[in-house]
Amino acid sequence: MKTLLLHPGHDADWQAELPVQLADLTRDLDLDTLLDAMGGGDAYLRDIASRVLLTSVPDAGVIAHRQGVLADALARPDVVRDLYAVAAGAVARERRVFGSFLHTADSVLSRAVQVLDLFVDHLHRLRHIRDEHAADFASPGFGRFFTMLADDLDDAYFDTVEEHLTRLRFRGGVHISAHLGRGLAGTGYVLREPPARPGWRERLTGGHPTSYTYRVPDRDEAGAQFLGELRGRGIALAADALARSADHILGFFTMLRRELGFYVACLNLHQELAARNSPVCFPQPRPAGTPALNCRGLYDVCLALRRDGPVVGNTVDADGRGLLVVTGANEGGKSTFLRSVGLAQLMMQAGMFTGADAFRADLRDAVFTHFRREEDTAMVSGKFDEELARMSAIADHLTPGSLLLSNESFAATDEREGSEIARQVFRALRETGVKIVCVTHLYDLASSLHEQYGPDALFLRAERRPDGTRTFHLTEGPPQPTADGADLYRQIYGEAPGPDASPSSTR
Repeated sequence: MKTLLLHPGHDADWQAELPVQLADLTRDLDLDTLLDAMGGGDAYLRDIASRVLLTSVPDAGVIAHRQGVLADALARPDVVRDLYAVAAGAVARERRVFGSFLHTADSVLSRAVQVLDLFVDHLHRLRHIRDEHAADFASPGFGRFFTMLADDLDDAYFDTVEEHLTRLRFRGGVHISAHLGRGLAGTGYVLREPPARPGWRERLTGGHPTSYTYRVPDRDEAGAQFLGELRGRGIALAADALARSADHILGFFTMLRRELGFYVACLNLHQELAARNSPVCFPQPRPAGTPALNCRGLYDVCLALRRDGPVVGNTVDADGRGLLVVTGANEGGKSTFLRSVGLAQLMMQAGMFTGADAFRADLRDAVFTHFRREEDTAMVSGKFDEELARMSAIADHLTPGSLLLSNESFAATDEREGSEIARQVFRALRETGVKIVCVTHLYDLASSLHEQYGPDALFLRAERRPDGTRTFHLTEGPPQPTADGADLYRQIYGEAPGPDASPSSTR
């Protein structure tokens, strides 16, 4: 039995490698906030959400499959949570069934019978949920899953399993056949089906087959031990087969728990966002190869989870453009927009909803982040050296299908040097097909990119009203030679800087 709720044609790979830049990606995009909301206090759900979010492959068919399953889950969250509870309960109860430390055939058989007995109870529950609610689900994923339950868990299946479990308890003893081998040693032990009990006519007339009986004396420990060994030889194959059957069904429940766990984690996140009146949508993935980014009301999901009030979203049309450069006022929402793009890309490729009114983007092999770091006393070299080392490590793993999110890269040195290095890095990456979303205060860099790429790139500015108020909206426009640092000067010192202040001094 296969669940196939994450992939339409095969089981999910839970051993897939996590991103090489996992720590930076988690820190820069604030993934801990997202995963905490998805886990809802359950460490298992958080771990499952993390693995799916960070190891998803860019496959439009898989994304569509998961979006369909998730849409069903959002429509009937109570049923999905019930299914998850059944799977989780089966796995948890199996762990509480202890076997003997001796690992004999008897102990293996006894444990397997107990495990299968409780599994049958949970399979009955799955079948009951299917019978009650299958008609309420429309996705191919859940449709195939419920069809599998109906076909594999019909009444005949349960009757057969329960009959075998009753026999394998051997309440009437074990019937074994054997023949003599060399040295009159027993060989060819085979477990046999118990013979039918004689009826009243046979018992009265003596018409039942003749049998010979030998009873081991109560104090004959050696004889009892020998009979135990004979029993073990007879039931060994049955015990092994039954244990394999129990493991097979445990594997089914384990996979069902994992896959449904991802959707339950999505339900937890959706519930948190709905409580904050934060809209979500199912994104539209575009094939890899042609850059695409078009969004309406895109916002930082993690910021929304940390705040009680509404979060400002942005509308951007960057279809066909592999370079986005964001400049403008300090504290104007540039870094927030950058995180919103990265989160939306990861969530889309995991088959989730995104934090926006509408979102579409091309599929990318991987997402990398290169964000400015604050001063760290543990650094063995300067901030600029640290930035170069991180970019070098990223470059070792970038592919033509990657997405790079750059936030104030190379701002740790002077503007001229930082701009020149960034220009060369971005030029090389664009020539290989890497898509770049860049936030920078380096006017030299931004203006040169504007001259070089022009209509092939999109330039956005953080909006600032004449009185210095930030709207946190981004508008399309070329870079300006100031980041309005005078506003910060005014906030700190209560007056505007003098006329001799240069634009670069107010970055």
